[in-house]
Amino acid sequence: MDALSLAIVQTDLVWEDPAKNRERIFKKLETIKSAVDLITLPEMFTSGFTMNPEQVAENMDGETITWLKNIASNHNAAITGSLIIKEQGNFYNRLLFVHPDGHINYYDKKHLFTLAGENEVYNAGTKKLIVTYKGWKICPLICYDLRFPVWARNVEDYDLLLYVANWPKPRIDAWDTLLKARAIENMCYCVGVNRIGLDNNNYEYTGNSAVYDYLGKKISSLLPNEDTIDIVKVNKHPLLETRKKLQFLNDRDSFTIY
Repeated sequence: MDALSLAIVQTDLVWEDPAKNRERIFKKLETIKSAVDLITLPEMFTSGFTMNPEQVAENMDGETITWLKNIASNHNAAITGSLIIKEQGNFYNRLLFVHPDGHINYYDKKHLFTLAGENEVYNAGTKKLIVTYKGWKICPLICYDLRFPVWARNVEDYDLLLYVANWPKPRIDAWDTLLKARAIENMCYCVGVNRIGLDNNNYEYTGNSAVYDYLGKKISSLLPNEDTIDIVKVNKHPLLETRKKLQFLNDRDSFTIY
């Protein structure tokens, strides 16, 4: 499949209220009138970026999992975003990639945000995920991972790099810059999906969700603070042709992360 249609959901989140967040996002998704292939939600889309996981954590058979499967089936599209999962007594900031047939891939956030104490209440992941979907290789990561290019960069040859986030306004210039940089250095499409609004810690979020192409050109139309869904189409053929022509990735370093 050459073209992939992305639905970028930039929205406010209700603090620590999964039911309300599911309801609000469901209503927003009903406004999508055209077929899409992948629906993208922000980090911790059921709760906001909370350090109280015991209040909202679910297991892999919880209500939000069922909700995600239903949305994927009804829209005939994959859906992804992160939420808080409790497993064997540990809490994880876990990104779920739910396929239309209900199959789930998941990724546990590797780089926990120590400034907010995320590392004190959540367990870090250790494995990167590359999802194969409709002929595309997609590498989904979470928020603070964006600051660590080594974690994103290696020799997996993915086509699309995806970050879901709760990235606050005071450091939004870094978000804009690093998303563009990850696209350029990996010669791939790079998608950043960030929330808007004010959370219960009085942190403000402006969104600045964006899609960049393999040369670092922004191809999305979302505005800061806009509560909306942007539909963006990406195409694999020009990506592959540009890689073939420039051959920059042939000179990259291969390495092992311990």
